[in-house]
Amino acid sequence: MSIESVLHEHRVFAPDKAFASQAAVASMQEYQRLCQAAAEDYEGFWANLARELLIWHKPFTKTLNQDNAPFFKWFEDGELNVSANCLDKHLATIPNKTAIIFEADNGDIKNVTYKDLYHQVCQFANGLKSLQLVKGDRVIIYLPMGIEAIVAMQACARLGLIHSVVFGGFSAKSLNERIIDAGAVAVITSDGQYRGGKTLPLKQAVDEGIAMGGCDSVRHMVVFKKTGQAVAWDDQCIWWHDLIAGKDDTCEPVMVDAEHPLFLLYTSGSTGKPKGVQHSSAGYLLHAMNTMRWTFDIKPEDIYWCTADVGWITGHSYVTYGPLAMGATQVVFEGIPTFPNAGRFWEMIQRHQVSVFYTAPTAIRSLIKAGETDFTTHPNHFDLGSLRLLGTVGEPINPEAWMWYYEQVGGNRCPIVDTFWQTETGGHVITPLPGATPLVPGSCTLPFPGIDIDVVDEAGNDLAWGNGGLLVIKKPWPSMIRTIYNDPERYKSSYFPAELGGQLYLAGDGAIRDTETGNFTIMGRIDDVLNVSGHRLGTMEIESALVANHLVAESAVVGKPHPIKGESVVAYVVLKGKRPEGEEAKKIVAELRDWVGKEIGPIAKPDEIRFGDNLPKTRSGKIMRRLLRSLAKGEEITSDISTLDNPAILDQLKQPVN
Repeated sequence: MSIESVLHEHRVFAPDKAFASQAAVASMQEYQRLCQAAAEDYEGFWANLARELLIWHKPFTKTLNQDNAPFFKWFEDGELNVSANCLDKHLATIPNKTAIIFEADNGDIKNVTYKDLYHQVCQFANGLKSLQLVKGDRVIIYLPMGIEAIVAMQACARLGLIHSVVFGGFSAKSLNERIIDAGAVAVITSDGQYRGGKTLPLKQAVDEGIAMGGCDSVRHMVVFKKTGQAVAWDDQCIWWHDLIAGKDDTCEPVMVDAEHPLFLLYTSGSTGKPKGVQHSSAGYLLHAMNTMRWTFDIKPEDIYWCTADVGWITGHSYVTYGPLAMGATQVVFEGIPTFPNAGRFWEMIQRHQVSVFYTAPTAIRSLIKAGETDFTTHPNHFDLGSLRLLGTVGEPINPEAWMWYYEQVGGNRCPIVDTFWQTETGGHVITPLPGATPLVPGSCTLPFPGIDIDVVDEAGNDLAWGNGGLLVIKKPWPSMIRTIYNDPERYKSSYFPAELGGQLYLAGDGAIRDTETGNFTIMGRIDDVLNVSGHRLGTMEIESALVANHLVAESAVVGKPHPIKGESVVAYVVLKGKRPEGEEAKKIVAELRDWVGKEIGPIAKPDEIRFGDNLPKTRSGKIMRRLLRSLAKGEEITSDISTLDNPAILDQLKQPVN
């Protein structure tokens, strides 16, 4: 069933009355009231939320500063500490409540209370202080998914250190680029990690990244002993357990101003260099908390589980910060959804009595397929009666997968919050509110209250509902990106382009609003950024990695629809030598895939590589990427190719190497 047919049939699921009666936002009237309050007094709306949800060391008197737009400031004269807002405030009320239920890759389980977590964070923060790290220093975190990663992030926040988490699947080169750009003074890593029953190195990648050069800023490397595998050692290194030995398990939080950077998180852009997205302390935490409250309808008795790794923004907002600031009990999972079998998610929901479950459409699609071939891994084989709310994140969910999720996992009773947001937005900007919003499969529905989001044409003019265009946010909001670290001009040109008047935040996605309801449907990226398994990958980044190989003269990368991953990576490659065939071609494909894996990370490996004597170009030398996208999809070329300099090349590029 296509999005169009679902919308045509008006297949709408009204909020369950019993659910709505207990929901934080209990009706469309209440949703509209919130939106109206924001429209009538925008600054007052956010100021009231900030006073209600955050604990301030020094209250703010200024809400929004637009003097240097688009470098907006929120609550700038207020002071607080993010870690204290996540941990200290709970010590008097819920110290013995479970904060984290950690399940390891091998199935081992460890529970950590809020009091335990507070002491672990404080002890590690005191360890970092002993290394003479001070407020404003940047710290790279390259750890497995688990308690230690959360402790490290919270400890940095406690001291006013600016953390930059790098996903454990990224390569040594990716680490090198991030260390250099951030000017990191310390790296926190592990000897290795467990994933899908395998033991994988981590510190080795850090060592290789530093050895590439340019990382002179790094003075310390803290290493957590997890797997016990041998690692290289030098005077910069210290074991985590040695760092915290004898340290006090209380640590006064360092108060910072509201605009103090909490973290940098690098994300792919349409050029080869990753962008260091910089987020503030107060505004970011405010939205993480409020979306936990209104989108996830979080209750004190809930067992909440977001399956994202902390290496991504979802793991920042909805694992490390939002749930803890709201005093929730959450599941943290080290492994993957298909190990030891594809029933792992459903088994864990049953075992831990999860009530709120948040995962990616990619995972859902892969588990649909697995359940068809092995019924023992199908959700129907498990007791999922504890669930009351489901969510999706990372990419649009197709209506078929939405319906399977609703019926097979949620038992036709759990609302699904299909959340649209980005690394740059810090939290949800379009999403159903489960007690209020009628749900439509394939649509992320309506703006989060206080987010002024719409669809415009290429000149920035509003479009009538029913017309596809550019997704923009018209007013600043507290959790928005503050800048691209060390590159303010790129921030302005990327997100507030002059073509749109320099006043509108350009999300980078196309969208359309339903003519009757105003519901949003996301149509995909408008730039050269792919969404592979919910992860953003820049085509230029992959192309640059390919061209860096000694065999490659030129490359072009596009995406094509994939039934599980959303998009797959298709690379067109011109070698310096002759175009290979047969076994030689297969050998080179394997070498180039491994090369990209080492340059960027395994998630960026091309699914297909196609060789040509050249790439399709106009007579002025521009690659005609629309033709490459059509070839990748197996479509006949029916569009105008009169400007193509070398039309015969298209036949060479039709088939991938098998």
